[in-house]
Amino acid sequence: MKYTLTHIAEILGSASVVLAIEIENLLLDSRKVYSPSSSLFFALRGPRRDGHQFIGELYKKGVRAFVVSEEQDAASHPSANFIYVSDTMNALQQLAIYHRGRFTIPVIGITGSNGKTIVKEWLYQLLHEDFHIVRSPKSYNSQIGVPLSAWQMDEHHTLAIFEAGISQPGEMEKLEKIIHPTIGILTNIGEAHNEGFADKSQKLSEKLKLFRNCQVLVGRESDLTAGKEFISSFETQPETIMWGLSSTNNVTVKRIDKKDNYTIITVCPGGAEKQFILRFTDDASVENSITCYVVLLQLGISHDVIAKRMEQLQPVNMRLELKKGINHCTIINDSYSADINSLEIALNFLSQQQGDAQKTVILSDLLQSARTDEQLYHYIIEILRKHKVRRLIGIGEHISETLRHFTGKGNGIAAIELYNSTETYLRQFRSTQFREEIILIKGARIFGFEQIVQLLELKVHQTILEINLNAIVHNVKIYQKQLRPDTKMMAMVKAFAYGSGGAEIAGILQYHKVDYLGVAYADEGIELRKAGILLPIMVMNPEEAAFESLVEYNLEPDLYSFALLHSFESFLDKEGLQRYPVHIEIETGMNRLGFALNETGKLSEHLGSTTLVKVQSVFSHLAASEDPGQDEFTSQQFNLYKKAADTIAEKLSYSFLRHITNSAGIFRLPYLQLDMVRLGIGMYGVDSSNTHQSMLQPVATLKTTIAQLKYLKKGESVGYNRKGVANYDAVIATVRIGYADGYSRKLGNGKGKMWVKGKLVPVIGSICMDMTMIDVTTVNDVQEGDEVIVFGKELPLQIVAEWADTIPYEVMTSISQRVKRVYFEE
Repeated sequence: MKYTLTHIAEILGSASVVLAIEIENLLLDSRKVYSPSSSLFFALRGPRRDGHQFIGELYKKGVRAFVVSEEQDAASHPSANFIYVSDTMNALQQLAIYHRGRFTIPVIGITGSNGKTIVKEWLYQLLHEDFHIVRSPKSYNSQIGVPLSAWQMDEHHTLAIFEAGISQPGEMEKLEKIIHPTIGILTNIGEAHNEGFADKSQKLSEKLKLFRNCQVLVGRESDLTAGKEFISSFETQPETIMWGLSSTNNVTVKRIDKKDNYTIITVCPGGAEKQFILRFTDDASVENSITCYVVLLQLGISHDVIAKRMEQLQPVNMRLELKKGINHCTIINDSYSADINSLEIALNFLSQQQGDAQKTVILSDLLQSARTDEQLYHYIIEILRKHKVRRLIGIGEHISETLRHFTGKGNGIAAIELYNSTETYLRQFRSTQFREEIILIKGARIFGFEQIVQLLELKVHQTILEINLNAIVHNVKIYQKQLRPDTKMMAMVKAFAYGSGGAEIAGILQYHKVDYLGVAYADEGIELRKAGILLPIMVMNPEEAAFESLVEYNLEPDLYSFALLHSFESFLDKEGLQRYPVHIEIETGMNRLGFALNETGKLSEHLGSTTLVKVQSVFSHLAASEDPGQDEFTSQQFNLYKKAADTIAEKLSYSFLRHITNSAGIFRLPYLQLDMVRLGIGMYGVDSSNTHQSMLQPVATLKTTIAQLKYLKKGESVGYNRKGVANYDAVIATVRIGYADGYSRKLGNGKGKMWVKGKLVPVIGSICMDMTMIDVTTVNDVQEGDEVIVFGKELPLQIVAEWADTIPYEVMTSISQRVKRVYFEE
């Protein structure tokens, strides 16, 4: 459904824009421009970024329609069209409210603490045969996500399913006006997301505001009973449908019988007992399935149909995995679902990856019924073209039949290969067909694309380091919130990004507009440049042999001595280069690298007279910012640094950035922020000051598997030199990790522990090069092949570091390159 720009201006109550530009896409992010001529950019203001500052960048990309709240220079953008409003966020929501009001189809609104996205996705699986459904992409449930979700509604749809999430009072009123649900679903009101609310009661009442104008409200007995008084205040009273153990509920849950790999759920939806089977056994899935069951009954679906579909429910995959592939390829694995919304999200993730590598998409039939096959797959060709995909491998009867006759010229896709089934594709698969490209694998679970993933993955052993890219972004934003709006951030990605993978992490940081990157050596910076990283990069340990590479790859050296400064200037002079960007390090108490304080007078004179280098920043290192007991020394360091930086500034005719503080200092010592801060280990979820650890999310999970189980009698020994002895009849698991993988030998003989099936179990015996033995006697139903967590959410990195008598930095950076890194985005 298209709007003209004039119509949108009228909706927003702005001065009329007399222009018939047709708008299809609402654009909030300058990095995601795929159809500029039909996009309308809303210049939203955030705590650190103001959308207005990207108007010039978007104009160059072809965007001509903008909603702004600041006066713009029309002369700089002669063909741009500006809609002026007082608040761009309100304008976005106002437009979504108007658009939602044009539809009379049933709209399901979902909120709660847990289970919103799962219930939404399962309802889609259960109902897509009966309705043409529009739903929130992934978990687009925020003040921004909900308007974008509602904007997807068009004349083809017969049912909408939107979720709403809030983090503080006053937010739900806005989302209610946009979603305006006819059917409300309240999922589990648990302990999640309590921050921002006075107590659980306030959180419940705020979430219930979504249902002020609902006709029907579905939820658990315990939650709806707790909110009964608040619901009674609604001007429009919804029909409340509760489920629970009590016989007074609309649907009584009689029995839940959990088997090895499925659950039999017995319910009583109005007298007679009924059963359905769920292929899950965890409590959350059982609860979410009952909620879906009740909703389907309300929509008039018979029990027999519901039971058949319930047994076919598939897990909801909420993550995109980035892996290394064969022949220097990169694999993005999203092989569990296929619909137009999640395809566009996966393509956005594909576009975040840097470099000039060819892009290939392997795509199954889409479970999409709102468009005809011809409309759907021709639209897919268009969005693939916008994302600069050069090759499409289509698998499935629908995509093959539709695109087999596709002869659209100039579509921008160099090659289209079509196969009726996964089996047909696998029979002709050749590894030589892929080389130095990024491959997105996107398919519905029934197509079994995991077989393709296995063929394309770089084969390494079963020990892997999982990196949660969402957690990286979350942690960066937590630190950014501590900063003044004008304080920049340098993210440290040295030492292979603390073991997490330099180029992959740097790509995400660049996408989220971090200001600077820091590496240890030129080689690390070169790797980032080759991967397409364009951010300025400071090299902290430049070597004379690397000067040529520094210049070739536009890397900025940290100069910490006169010898290094003169040597670099001599190189620049020979190359005929002027005003090359450099960073000056001052020694204030770390006693590692840096110009001495008594050298700053001479240094400032030299820097003021030379034209060979230009000082980008002057900085120093804090020795103990995490320790309150050392605050006096830290303050002394800062004063010494400030004096040195001021001395240099007096002799320069231009300004430079000043920075001294690190991750711990950002939290503890805000007065040290200056022009820039350097974020290191905190980005990876470790607060070395331990003052704000609860605000951060763990980024890395090191996991392995059990290779073999041994059943020992009391007194038998384990491992080299018989260091481990069973004090009782024991079950010993040999796991696939050793000191060659970076698991410290200090963790042997009971000092270290691992997490197996919900239990912490000790290491027994010495750590071997490739194997470690753990005592799993207390673990129920342990089997060979079971997953073992070495560190992660269940077993924090900091605790493992303490056991090894070291720090988290060393644990992270010790992980061997032979350990496969898997990157994922929720």
